[in-house]
Amino acid sequence: MDLRVRRAPRIDAEITVPGDKSISHRAAIIAALSNGVCRIDGFLNADDCMRTVEALRTLGIRIDEPEPNTICVHGKKHVLMPPEDEIDCGNSATTMRLLAGLLAGQKFETRLVGDASLSKRPMERVITPLREMGADIVAEGPDNTAPLRIRGGNLHGIKYEMPLASAQVKSAILLAGLLAKGKTTVTELAATRDHTERMLRYFFVRTTRSEKGAVTIFGEQVPESRDFHVPGDLSSAAYWLTAAAAQPGGHLLVRDLGLNTTRTPVLGVLVRMGAQVREAVEDVDQLEARGVVEVNGALLKGTVIQGKEVPLLLDELPVLAVAGALAHGTTIIKHAQELRVKETDRIAAIAHNLRAMGAQVIELSDGMEIHGPAPLRGARLPSFGDHRIAMAFAIAGLFADGDTVIQDAECIEISYPGFEAALDEMVNPKRAQTSTPVIGSFTSAPE
Repeated sequence: MDLRVRRAPRIDAEITVPGDKSISHRAAIIAALSNGVCRIDGFLNADDCMRTVEALRTLGIRIDEPEPNTICVHGKKHVLMPPEDEIDCGNSATTMRLLAGLLAGQKFETRLVGDASLSKRPMERVITPLREMGADIVAEGPDNTAPLRIRGGNLHGIKYEMPLASAQVKSAILLAGLLAKGKTTVTELAATRDHTERMLRYFFVRTTRSEKGAVTIFGEQVPESRDFHVPGDLSSAAYWLTAAAAQPGGHLLVRDLGLNTTRTPVLGVLVRMGAQVREAVEDVDQLEARGVVEVNGALLKGTVIQGKEVPLLLDELPVLAVAGALAHGTTIIKHAQELRVKETDRIAAIAHNLRAMGAQVIELSDGMEIHGPAPLRGARLPSFGDHRIAMAFAIAGLFADGDTVIQDAECIEISYPGFEAALDEMVNPKRAQTSTPVIGSFTSAPE
């Protein structure tokens, strides 16, 4: 499917976005291990998250869908059933890596497979700690890639220092630690998303966190069944927030948005680039902060994205690179080599598509240097089968002369069903929107 985009009029809108992908995966898995029925509202009904749902069903968990974007998970107190066939994780690395942790403690064999893209992604990072805990895991692909064959068993707790920043690896170890004897401690070199720790605490699983970045879980606990509402996905909202930020006079308000502090660094980058951004937390009763974000656009300026903020921005870097092409001055992204091993080589994909639109980009081994502002021109661009590349360059198309065509855009369904309709609303607004500020005072970059 091709997605055609043209220059947008001034953005002035109030929106919501679909449920958070990372939280949806984790809520479903932990609910499946609980001692009763859990209703999860706001669940992201996208391909990635539904791979996790179908995998849990294959493992004997009853999951009902009483209404759109709601699932009811019937927890079975850690007791899963051997699957009759291999489990297809599709394009979802989150599904595969988190299931590896879950299945490491089950006394049967499971084979996890994925599509061509997932089958190229590194799995040694999760295999190594799970083997240390006592699981028998074999990577059947070259260079420790999927398919994964997992023979679970009696696990024991470990102390593990993560050699790289990865919320998926941390989550896999914590899920295995939930099923293991003793306590399991994971130490991060740099902070990553903490949705798994928050979700475990919400389900009354005992965990602790030290000031040095170590997370400890005490094994052989059964989560207490609870209902949960998934907030809107800030990574999905980042496309629209960036579009409004880069448009002088643009205004966007996003409601019911997840405001976990490990997800909000993207707002800080937009502030550094000159946008006016404000956020207001309205609810923290489920341990995941949610609230409102409002952006007023401006002439953006280049910035540097590097160091410890990078692991917290990996999903947003493609659209922030687009912002860099629209900004005055130079935007530098460094220490982002993890982008090389995502759904595609995102560094190469971003550089290729920006150049095709007329931007000046120098590709680095761990990032890129973007010289702006570029007068973008419409182009026919590959998505590379990567949902975040497709959506980032749909946003670029809103600022380009002529039509921009994103090829193979069906991959967007992996994380954002309804993106095309939301894009059409931005380009062809059906009703006047208010630009009256609703919260606080603007935050802007220091002079």
